[in-house]
Amino acid sequence: MTGLPAVVLRGGRVVDGRGGEPTRADVLVVGNRIAGVGTGLAGIADADVVDCADRYVLPGLVDVHSHADATVFESEVQRALLRQGVTSVVAGQDGVSYAPGDGSYATTYFGALLGPHPAYGCGGVASLLAAYDGAVPVNVAYLVPHGTVRHEVLGDDDRAPTDDELVAMEALVRRGLAEGAVGLSTGLDYVPGLFADAAEIARLCVPVAEASGTYVTHMRGGYEHAAAGGVTEVVEICRASGVRGHLSHYHGPGDTLVALLDEAAVDGVALTYDAYPYRAGCTLLSMPVLPPDLLREPVNVAVARLRDPAYRAWLLREWMPSVASVPATGPGWEGRLRLAFVAAERHAWAAGLTPVDAAARVDADVHTFLLDLLADSDLAVTAVMPVPDPRPVDDLAVLVRDSRHMGGSDGIYLGTHPHPRGWGSFARLLGRHTRERADLTWGEAAAHLSAHPVSRLGLGTRGRVEPGAVADLIVVDPSTVTDQATYADPRHPAVGIDDVLVAGVPVLHDGALTGATPGTGIRRSP
Repeated sequence: MTGLPAVVLRGGRVVDGRGGEPTRADVLVVGNRIAGVGTGLAGIADADVVDCADRYVLPGLVDVHSHADATVFESEVQRALLRQGVTSVVAGQDGVSYAPGDGSYATTYFGALLGPHPAYGCGGVASLLAAYDGAVPVNVAYLVPHGTVRHEVLGDDDRAPTDDELVAMEALVRRGLAEGAVGLSTGLDYVPGLFADAAEIARLCVPVAEASGTYVTHMRGGYEHAAAGGVTEVVEICRASGVRGHLSHYHGPGDTLVALLDEAAVDGVALTYDAYPYRAGCTLLSMPVLPPDLLREPVNVAVARLRDPAYRAWLLREWMPSVASVPATGPGWEGRLRLAFVAAERHAWAAGLTPVDAAARVDADVHTFLLDLLADSDLAVTAVMPVPDPRPVDDLAVLVRDSRHMGGSDGIYLGTHPHPRGWGSFARLLGRHTRERADLTWGEAAAHLSAHPVSRLGLGTRGRVEPGAVADLIVVDPSTVTDQATYADPRHPAVGIDDVLVAGVPVLHDGALTGATPGTGIRRSP
């Protein structure tokens, strides 16, 4: 032995991440690396033993779309991730997060999704990634958020940048990539991403392509049956810049997306995507409820307008009744969506209720109540929202089976009644879509949820169970792994994954956190 700490995962079946099926083998870990995979391994007698009988050993899973940028420091979120087998998350999503800058824009505009960061105040991507080193039990990779970059240079302006401003934005992107970011993200339905055209984004994707990074996008114009227009713009950006593209949290007809990606591939643009296995979504309540022109305003301006008696009267008279005609909400939306997070303390009790039920409790008109809720919370309210045409499981399976699919929870961890996807997405992919439905084999599951995202995003030498790889490893009971979180009880941890190693260190044992924090801010590795 080398004198380094050693662990052996004994008696299980290894799913190595290359697509093959489970094979009986022991796994020897020395330090933070896998030292051997097979039978009769030298050095096992001196190692700490994890009994893996009747269980599978997989590489740690990667959540390629997470909003745990700040909440990953919380033990409940750590448990939610690890009980699903997630050992790495990709943050900086949808174009808005903390770095570059002092983080204030993220906590203002995306406060309901992210919350305040406990360890970052300024210093850029390098400082943010360093904040995770040795401080959390999982790894965190980061995308340079286009909206944050744009806000740093243009402030709240909704105009196109000048040439000098584009140069300044490009410099921030280059710096973030040099400091370890794995790519660039955009949120083209959010401010200020919606102000950017394809040419601006393509310009900022050039350094991403040069660094072998990835362009990750919440597409423009919504999803569902409107996805074709968004995909077309992504293809245009990728073709103009040479960057590789990835579509965030796709929800919509599976056959439609597969056809669009096949068409893009014929044109030489290879796109990937993530999709969470649920039929309802979750977003800022303001997006489907308030007028688009109001959402283009800075938060303080929008809140002031919500409090203006004349504008409020117009909203109640003309706008709010019209929301029912929008496909994203539909008739009766006030009784179907469910409030998830409410920033205003005086209204916090409303989380978990529909707007109709919440308004009834205070004997208020439902639309008046919602405007008060949003104004008092500085728009920091999220809601779980049914989609117009809920996808049957067979249609979700089309997305899961495609080789371009990766796992992404779009997990938002704030609020007493968040969407259950942050607690259940990966366990549902393993339990329902792998064991029960066989949409994926176990070998394919390890590839889709670990090896493929590691390779695509440049997350280093993890993602495989093979000698020399970083020992991010999970032990899965294939007969019991499943999600337990529901819309009524969304914070319920998954079952079936009780032992997890990150960088060779046990971080979950017998289903409980060990207290070890070997996680790191992952720096992009070509």
